[in-house]
Amino acid sequence: MTGVCSTRNVEMVRSIGADRVIDYTREDFTARPERYDLILDCVGNHALLDYKRILKPEGRLIIIGGENGKWIGPFARALRAIILSRFINQEMLMFLARPSKQDLATLAEMMTSGKLTPVIDRRYSLSQVAEAIGHVEAGHARGKVVVTVQ
Repeated sequence: MTGVCSTRNVEMVRSIGADRVIDYTREDFTARPERYDLILDCVGNHALLDYKRILKPEGRLIIIGGENGKWIGPFARALRAIILSRFINQEMLMFLARPSKQDLATLAEMMTSGKLTPVIDRRYSLSQVAEAIGHVEAGHARGKVVVTVQ
């Protein structure tokens, strides 16, 4: 598994299981010769055609995040990806979570067994929700931001 992140996150990405880490501040991973079976795009900062080029012929792009500042948010990018998928071999689609009790139980079991390593950037109390949202909106969270309700 290859992880792509900034310099400050290289060791954290290695610690959660990446075999190889590419620092995007030093190198454009879409310009490398490697081809991938699956790309999880959590940021949306590369053109869809860049991803098409580095996907294997039957590869998949899963869009998890989207472009900021657009009135329809990540859906515009996802729509472009779905349309492009009709004309190429690779599949491009958007991931939408529909959490269920069973999914949460599975995640809890994976964390307990060590198969999944959660990365928590910061914890806030319920009275600090505005501060928590501000931290996430600043775009520098290194993992999840947790709001504790007690």
